[in-house]
Amino acid sequence: MTAADLRVGLVGYGLAGSVFHAPLIAATEGLTLDTVVTSNPERQEQARAEFPDVRTVAGTDELFAHAADLDLIVIASPNKTHVPLARTALKAGLPVVVDKPIAGTAAEARELAALAEERGLLLSVFQNRRWDNDFLTLRKLLDEGELGDVWRFESRFERWRPQPKGGWRESGDPEEIGGLLYDLGSHVVDQALTLFGPAASVYAETDIRRPGASIDDDTFLAITHANGVRSHLYVSATTAQLGPRFRVLGSKAGYVKYGLDPQEAALREGERPGTSADWGREPESLWGRLGAGESPVTGGGSPVPTLPGDYPAYYAAVARALTDGGTNPVTALEAAAALDVLEAARRSARDGVAVEL
Repeated sequence: MTAADLRVGLVGYGLAGSVFHAPLIAATEGLTLDTVVTSNPERQEQARAEFPDVRTVAGTDELFAHAADLDLIVIASPNKTHVPLARTALKAGLPVVVDKPIAGTAAEARELAALAEERGLLLSVFQNRRWDNDFLTLRKLLDEGELGDVWRFESRFERWRPQPKGGWRESGDPEEIGGLLYDLGSHVVDQALTLFGPAASVYAETDIRRPGASIDDDTFLAITHANGVRSHLYVSATTAQLGPRFRVLGSKAGYVKYGLDPQEAALREGERPGTSADWGREPESLWGRLGAGESPVTGGGSPVPTLPGDYPAYYAAVARALTDGGTNPVTALEAAAALDVLEAARRSARDGVAVEL
């Protein structure tokens, strides 16, 4: 830590806090992980073992009692806590990063955005999948015009988990804001809107497939974008055979990419950004293919080197925004636009109709 480092308070040390936020904060020049909030003694011990200089506290009251000692609050606690904690932090005069989804409704997200603007504070949303290797590669292909006019974007975030794991993410209680639509759906919708712009209409199918499950675990969304591109998005815990992560079809060519970005797996294994030149890189065998007229499975198209994934870029951008007037990497209003789509998807699945936005 240097005297100029921004001191970060992290709320929550479950999956999001311990696997994603804490390591990425610690790896970012100009940021120091100062305080971790968790009431779980084992997680407190884990945080101190992984970051010996960190202070641990059991609750947010103790955190906000020392608000003057902090420069940024990161909220990685359960979804239902995002809005009240973000509101408290902003009213305490602290910039905020909130894990996705920022809120349960677009109205709440816009309320927080207005509060942050009123206070002149940064409010950013952790949409790390904008820095996945495949997303960065696809964005480069689109910028270079390699696909021509894009007609259809297919995106899949699929898993095979036939037995529910339990916990708030799989709770049917509406207050928990659980289910795949708001979990993985937040990622695939944000990516689609980032690439192809605002949604004009949304159609969705949500199902509860697994015995004992109480919230959606197999969901499909179809977005018609204002520019005419159609996005077909799949999120599922019940997919016995995984499809391509991306299949993007255009007037000149298509791009097909299998496999997930390796950064989450690396973070789960305890690897840290900055310790290897290979961070975020994948083997050539997993590169996607670009071409027309043939299946990539039978050798059609040409391999496209996958750009390295770069989750550290998110917090580097946050640090620049706080110190040098840089751009907020993901705004609350962008997150609100994604929540408009998720809310429309919920209505569409309930009523069996497409919803206009």
